[in-house]
Amino acid sequence: MTRPTPAIMFQGTGSNVGKSLVVAGLCRLFARRGVSVAPFKPQNMSNNAAVTADGGEIGRAQALQARAALREPLIDMNPVLLKPESETGSQVVVRGRRIGSYRGQSYAQLKPTLMPAVLRSFNALAETADIVLVEGAGSAAEVNLRKGDIANMGFAEAAKVPVALVGDIDRGGVIASLVGIHALLPDEDRKLVQAFMINRFRGDSSLFADGMTLIRDRTGWEALGIAPWFPEAGKLPAEDSVDLGSRSSRTKDGLTIVVPALPRIANFDDLDPLAQEPGVTLRLLSPGEPIPTDAALVLLPGSKATIADLAALRALGWDHDIHAHVRRGGRVLGLCGGYQMLGRSIADPDGVEGPPQAVPGLGLLDVDTVLDGEKRLARVSGRSLIHDRPVEGYEIHMGRTGGSDCARPLFEINGRPEGAVSKDGLVQGAYLHGVFAADGFRRAFLEGLGVAGSALAYEATVEETLDRLADHLEAHLDIEAIVRIAHRRGG
Repeated sequence: MTRPTPAIMFQGTGSNVGKSLVVAGLCRLFARRGVSVAPFKPQNMSNNAAVTADGGEIGRAQALQARAALREPLIDMNPVLLKPESETGSQVVVRGRRIGSYRGQSYAQLKPTLMPAVLRSFNALAETADIVLVEGAGSAAEVNLRKGDIANMGFAEAAKVPVALVGDIDRGGVIASLVGIHALLPDEDRKLVQAFMINRFRGDSSLFADGMTLIRDRTGWEALGIAPWFPEAGKLPAEDSVDLGSRSSRTKDGLTIVVPALPRIANFDDLDPLAQEPGVTLRLLSPGEPIPTDAALVLLPGSKATIADLAALRALGWDHDIHAHVRRGGRVLGLCGGYQMLGRSIADPDGVEGPPQAVPGLGLLDVDTVLDGEKRLARVSGRSLIHDRPVEGYEIHMGRTGGSDCARPLFEINGRPEGAVSKDGLVQGAYLHGVFAADGFRRAFLEGLGVAGSALAYEATVEETLDRLADHLEAHLDIEAIVRIAHRRGG
């Protein structure tokens, strides 16, 4: 009988405890050792998505993990993706394709039926790897959601994958969190947990030796080690909106780019290369903050619910600020949903985002958008027509935009025009995500705003940071114990 592919699942004491980066760092570590490693997350909730090599979409965290593993991102790495559209509902993507929008109770009824798709993806991925590193979602002790669970213990039980828990000591209460999870888990789930690790420790980790012993004695779990705080994490693409605050940057000189942080902001990794530019202050504006008069550029990012976010922008008064900014000669760039907001109107005749309706846009571009149920997913390349620089990126949107300003496209993508520019050149928009990762384009774009672009090599920086993250984990975690536990799968 053939033994199953070794696998280990990293679940957390809560959301945002660093599971994604732990998996990414371990992926790079194993890949450098010549081990074929694959990342996997059964269910993710994020509006930060990536387009895969096989034409679907997955959470951007899994795309980063795939990059760390020196593999192309595939739909099997994240078979269920929830993209929040409101406080109570999400768009549901299964194996890379949108299947519809569901509110909380309706998704609770759908969720158990998705386990076959999740296991199909996991098994297909496992056939291509020597080891699979699985990431859980939220807390391992969400026992109220255990029935029909596909994200944590439900998956671990179905796939017979051993579990290691990640506790974030920086937020406090890590001993209570880990020991509390042990107390809350039912016996069968408790048996799945084999080990624990402490993440984001600041200072002398030897001071927590007694804490490690206490957790081990109370739970019986193996201690994998203490990973200190990794300050360079901000150089890697952010996983979710909880990380947005860390994307702001400050510089004494140079120019200011402001980004209104709308409630359903999506694909905000567009901001990451700008945040790292030494000549740029990137400001994420919170509700109530006006757009500063010294801003060189207002950047409207992508949105999971364009009409709802446009209403939020108006309710916060940012629409008046943006118009005043343009009257002063300031520049505006809209990407994807932000591009749609800049036009004359947005129509949703089929109720893609909610009740069928049509609303006026900001009127800064002479274009109109019609939302439809067909989602465009594509990785693309081309040139900036204004700056004559190569660009690469991806499109991930629903809707068609057209109008007279499209006669002045911003890009030429795969041989076709893309985007629109106002007659005075101050307002620009396009559906293309990821363009600022192209160093030549970013430098030329910033020079057009009046600041010299730096020597920042963004993609090389991401690679170097992944390598340093791997070194960081290798120095502080028991990697051989992780491998040993992964080989217990099915045992």
